[in-house]
Amino acid sequence: MGGERAFSAEGERRYFLAPPETASEAAPSPVDRTDARGLFRRSVSASGSWRAPALLHLISEELAKDGARGAAFLCLPVFMAAGALAYFAISWEPGAPVLLAVIAPLIAAVFLFQARPVLLHASGALLAFAIGAGAAKLETWRAETPVLGSEVTTRLTGRVAQIEHQANGRVRLVLDVLATERPKLRYAPERVRLTAREVPADLRPGDGISSLARLMPPSGPVRPGSYDFSFASYFSGIGAIGFFMTGPERARADGGETVLSRPARWLETARLALAERIRMHVSGAEGAVAVAMIVGFRPGIPEEVNEWLRRSGLAHILSISGLHMALVAVTVMFMLRAGAALFPGFASSVPVKKYAAAAALAFCTLYLFISGADVAAQRSYIMLAVMLAALLFDRAALTMRNVAIAALIIIVLSPHEVAGPSFQMSFAATAALVAGYAAWSEWQRGRPARAPATPSLAGRAARMAAGFALGLAATSLIAGTATALYGIWHFQRATPLALPANLVAMPIVSVAAMPMAVLSILAMPFGLDGFFLKIMGHAIAAVIAVAKWFSDRSPIDAVGLIPLPAVLALTVALAILVVSTTRLRLLALPFILPGAVLLMTRDLPDVLVSEDARLVGIRGAGGAVAVNRARPNGFTIEDWARALDAETILKPENGKGESAGPSDRFSCAGGLCLARHESGAVVAHAESADAAGKACSATLIVIDDAKARDLCGGNGPVVLTKRELARKGSVAVRFRPDGSGIRAEASFAIDEPWRPWHEHRAFSRAARGLPPYRRSDGPSAGGTPVRPDITSLQGG
Repeated sequence: MGGERAFSAEGERRYFLAPPETASEAAPSPVDRTDARGLFRRSVSASGSWRAPALLHLISEELAKDGARGAAFLCLPVFMAAGALAYFAISWEPGAPVLLAVIAPLIAAVFLFQARPVLLHASGALLAFAIGAGAAKLETWRAETPVLGSEVTTRLTGRVAQIEHQANGRVRLVLDVLATERPKLRYAPERVRLTAREVPADLRPGDGISSLARLMPPSGPVRPGSYDFSFASYFSGIGAIGFFMTGPERARADGGETVLSRPARWLETARLALAERIRMHVSGAEGAVAVAMIVGFRPGIPEEVNEWLRRSGLAHILSISGLHMALVAVTVMFMLRAGAALFPGFASSVPVKKYAAAAALAFCTLYLFISGADVAAQRSYIMLAVMLAALLFDRAALTMRNVAIAALIIIVLSPHEVAGPSFQMSFAATAALVAGYAAWSEWQRGRPARAPATPSLAGRAARMAAGFALGLAATSLIAGTATALYGIWHFQRATPLALPANLVAMPIVSVAAMPMAVLSILAMPFGLDGFFLKIMGHAIAAVIAVAKWFSDRSPIDAVGLIPLPAVLALTVALAILVVSTTRLRLLALPFILPGAVLLMTRDLPDVLVSEDARLVGIRGAGGAVAVNRARPNGFTIEDWARALDAETILKPENGKGESAGPSDRFSCAGGLCLARHESGAVVAHAESADAAGKACSATLIVIDDAKARDLCGGNGPVVLTKRELARKGSVAVRFRPDGSGIRAEASFAIDEPWRPWHEHRAFSRAARGLPPYRRSDGPSAGGTPVRPDITSLQGG
């Protein structure tokens, strides 16, 4: 028993990188542990009731152990991330003085409560929370992205910043705007993302182009709670999206460059050249996936292949993250150490492992830049850099402290990433894997020693293969379980066959695809990369075949919306499980059980309405969604179908618009579409105020007319006009029975007053109650109105 406890303490020291003397002091002696167990038993009286003082004493002891092992530091990114999320989630913009007024007394409290641990920890947690919110506020202030307020067609001249070739043959460009003409925009965005059917030959970052372009503001969420494009665009510096109406032509791109623009342009040019070289050796979908795994360009992957990878749980190979960085580092270190082993004299006289770690760090730095450095790659690189640096200084490499350091760096530099699926899923998977590895290591050390066996060569090979398979299965199971919650929350998708699919595909990726990618980069300066890239292409083809096989046999895909309280409860449980190493892990149970119950008590919307007032979807019986348009927007309707757990889209039929159509689909005539929900509520969509006047007996009316107002009086149906939707975004409607019938409850995606990333909504024509622009309206009706003060438009 004493040896077991010693092994346990050692494992926890390695896990948290606590100083040996501190961890030794924290490790309980045999008497301490016996007393703790006795205390736990004695905390329950003969009648079964808890003795609060004894239980509190036990909890304080366990907290002290966790604290001595560094748990307080691990909690810093958790509370800072919570503060950043709270800042982005609230419906009003807090001022900097308010945040400073909160942070200053909390700093003082941390210093004043040094001798009172409970108050110290409480004030420290609140301070970390407030600092996280302050970092998010600072990033919002730094961004200040100028966003286009209304749709407009103008002749745009810009400098190419990024080029992405898409699978459908089109090209997506990110441009730094240099000038606009006919009309000249008074509030032009600084950077735009546009799509072109074709571009001039040999177009490179830094070149200037000009053409007639249709510009639009980034849209809001397609339904409340979904991905907010305007939020992401604001922090990416994108002020407008759209497309070229004619083929862009080369133009002069003089001036307007910053100090960092030239290195960025050179790097982007190098990435494009590398992508083209990969496609030259590996064609088709395999080449597009190879480009995604090496360079980070994913738009070229056919949507069919994307869908196979998503449904099979293998889409993570496309996102350059910890797997890719680790395989790159392992490949480089293995090559160098294996090469050094050929020269025993040299290998025994120098620290080969440290040299290999330094080389791996240099190569991973190169990989970070050529891959585009998105948030998953940044997180992986920071963690790997800390781990490799730990090897250089003879410290434990794989620790939860390294995960916390990586999270802190990203939260400080880019707090908005906390709200995205990449941050949440990557850190959930990594933290769960590190915690799982630490628990397994302690269990291994606690096992009684066995006499060493001398199996045959075949036995050793079989044992290694079994260990590899079990390790891969455990990795897939732990990471998949930790990320499933956030995958369902963000994408409403589940991958039940992810474990077997990863067991089959990941050895191919680990042994063939990624090592060949590293070798191809090393051989590229000598013109020998083609051989390695072709092997990588064959490996990717095998992975795609595996993905297709499992995708075709996946029993479920879309699972519908899950409630936010369930996500929050299970997230708290996950944080407790990965941070604590003591019996305080049991505190996760009070969050797991309610979270699981809440998952089963979800309340799906009955109706979804798009922010442009053109599309309405009604959830029906049997997994169907009835829509009012024969050709609905593909992205929107796909998102709605996943959110409502629907498999069938019911198109409208021509009929008598004055009477509700069949219960399962819209009936449209004369600019009015009517449908009856299974609850008996009638939903109407009208193209004009005149058409809406015929449907005042409905429960819900959506009017695609910005000039329309509530036409049916205060006791009539709920009326959603184009103006209201333009200001507050998409809507989710739920029907509730009341004493007199059925009433509609509408929840909007966006609140007023607007946050900085939504302020541009005030300047659209629909938000100001104006009809669509017609050329006869004159220049003042175009896309460049004289902007009034934003405060005059809030809530109007």
